[in-house]
Amino acid sequence: MPFEFATIGLNHGHIYGQTEAMLAAGCTLTRFAAEEDELAARYAEAFPQATRCTVDEIMADESIRLIVAAPIPAARAALAIRAMEAGKDVMVDKPGCLTLDELTAIKATREATGRIWSVLYSEHYRQKATTRALELVRDGAIGKVIHMTGFGPHRIGDYGKRYPWFWDPAQNGTILTDIAAHQFEQFLAFTGAVSARVLQASEANHAHPQYPGFTDYGHAVVEADTGALGFLRVDWFTPAGSPVWGDGRTFLTGTKGTIELRKYMDIEGRAGGDHLFLTDAQGTRHVDCTDTPLPYGPALRDDVLNRSETAMPQPHCFHATELALKAAALARDSA
Repeated sequence: MPFEFATIGLNHGHIYGQTEAMLAAGCTLTRFAAEEDELAARYAEAFPQATRCTVDEIMADESIRLIVAAPIPAARAALAIRAMEAGKDVMVDKPGCLTLDELTAIKATREATGRIWSVLYSEHYRQKATTRALELVRDGAIGKVIHMTGFGPHRIGDYGKRYPWFWDPAQNGTILTDIAAHQFEQFLAFTGAVSARVLQASEANHAHPQYPGFTDYGHAVVEADTGALGFLRVDWFTPAGSPVWGDGRTFLTGTKGTIELRKYMDIEGRAGGDHLFLTDAQGTRHVDCTDTPLPYGPALRDDVLNRSETAMPQPHCFHATELALKAAALARDSA
């Protein structure tokens, strides 16, 4: 059975993918709230079925069961807590919060209310090659995963189109809390780890001295409770000549094979994205993942209805966020 949901905060473009995930699952978007008229106008054009209203009106609307949110990162924890206390489940953009204290408060609210707090890590849950790779890994295609290398380059683009909050770590977090949240979540998923620890982390501002505190490069080394290791690297240096915002790549080494993901482009190769390359005892092959279904939206729909955890186990969601926050803290302490 579908249900009604609302969106709050349109400050990151991921809100469109978040919305589409629930619409594709058959749910009904009825309301949205945004402070910025420009962002509201753009969203209303894309989703004319939704009525713009206030946050208070959404919180008071008992027909709305799920809040989908992408406000400025510094506002996400408080919004999620308020929504859960109002009896609503929450799906928020990454980073879900910016401090470990915020995460502790979110956990406590989740425990007290029984509501769902889900972070849509789009490089996994909105990405078909990642989804297919995880299916193959869980089917044993490459044996036990013992190492993951994840690259998450991004493009800053037109500086004039970036809002001031983007450059402020107090409002947006650092590169490891923001972009690398995707990589930490995928590391847990691919290795099947319940827990992991950050062994080393580094952040830097190589090319933006006009924005003190901003970090345009980061990497981390992480170890899973399964024994697997990972190297995760993120940056804001996608070249202007790239046809995509970032050449996201993931390399998985297993005891029986390897997988390489070219998520958004196959440089000088096949057109489009969603490329998976598998090497095992039988040889090498390319897997076109463009027809792979994305299960997150339907699974979250069912979780809201059934009070289950099929889209993403809650401890997994919490721990992915925790790892990103701890990596950023380690990078600061090591600087």
